[in-house]
Amino acid sequence: MADNTLAHRAQNPTVTEAVHLPPSAPPTNHGHTVAAWTTTWTVVAGALIAALAMVFAQVWLFWAGLGVCVVGLVVGKVLQVLGYGQGGAATLAKQAHGGH
Repeated sequence: MADNTLAHRAQNPTVTEAVHLPPSAPPTNHGHTVAAWTTTWTVVAGALIAALAMVFAQVWLFWAGLGVCVVGLVVGKVLQVLGYGQGGAATLAKQAHGGH
């Protein structure tokens, strides 16, 4: 039977094995890009419009809000293709000059 008392454990510390994890590259900007912010706020605005349309029972305004959401997604993708997204030329240039 093993001695598992507090006094025994204090006198004979357990040696644990160290875990060696591979290094990982930290994220550079966590998605704080022009494309990401434009997409996010345009979709939020469209969702707000659609929600208000539901409260006031305005079908045409609901569809307009969903249209704003779709436009936001398209604009975000266009900005990403133009280099304003994660890893894009404009984003990297902004980071090189000290911006986020």
